[in-house]
Order: sequence, then structure tokens, then C-alpha cells
Amino acid sequence: MSHPYTLRVATEDDYDFLYALHVATIRAAVEATWGWDEAFQAQRFRDHFVASANQIIVVDGQDAGVFKLEERDGDCFLGLIEILPAYQNRGLGSQVIGDVVAGAFARGRAVSLHVLKANQAARRLYERLGFGIAEERAERYVMRLAPPADAEE
Repeated sequence: MSHPYTLRVATEDDYDFLYALHVATIRAAVEATWGWDEAFQAQRFRDHFVASANQIIVVDGQDAGVFKLEERDGDCFLGLIEILPAYQNRGLGSQVIGDVVAGAFARGRAVSLHVLKANQAARRLYERLGFGIAEERAERYVMRLAPPADAEE
């Protein structure tokens, strides 16, 4: 079941929510890849936190997730998407990613992202949405979905 959602730009006041969301959604994959060091992870998150770069996903007035989109190498790069566990497996992530893809395709751009090899659930989601592995790195895959016109070139 998908949800209607809205977006809002994150603020510094969202820091605690976003860090808790990050831990809830990515800890298992990070732990399997490098191990989890809470002090290191908390400092890394703080060092790289730019509130305004994040779009908070809001469902029924509740913060349900976050995503970050940037331009990278001519693609729309989905640098982050995290959905609270309570909202997972309901179509929200697919809906948000589908909207990102539609926006990118409307501009003639492909969408790319990185996924940790240990995050098999996310990889299956991306593959179901049409993304393919464009590059394999030591600990992650680079995945990409090109617009139909781009795929024919």
C-alpha cells in the first residue's frame, strides 16, 4: 500500500530524528560491512550533516523518512533514502524513488545510487524498480537507471 506523502527541507532541529533514522535503517548493513563503532558513526554523521541537503518524507503529518538528491557525473544521484521501519514494505520507498526517477527522466537524466552489498533488501528493491548494476566496488554496488531515450543511444 502506498501513501500520499509530502516533502519538506530538513532543518537543524531534525538532526536527532535523522540520526536515529540512519541508525535504524543502515546499522545492520554497516555492521556486516565494516563493523559498527557508535562513536565513529555519530561523529561521521555530524561531520557530514547538512540539514538543507535532506528532504524529509512526511506521511499523515508524521516524519517517515528522508532522501537526498544531487547532481553527479550528469546523473541525478540518489545519495540517500531511508524509510522508518514502521513505513517500510508498504510502497512508500518505491513511490518516492519512482517520483525521483520520473523527475530525472523528464529532464533526460539517469538516476544512479550506491548500495552496500550487505544491504540485500535495498538492492532487491532497486532491481525491482529497474536499476541495474553499473559497477561493482569492494563493499558496494553502483546502480543506475537510464531513461528510455538514453538507453537507445
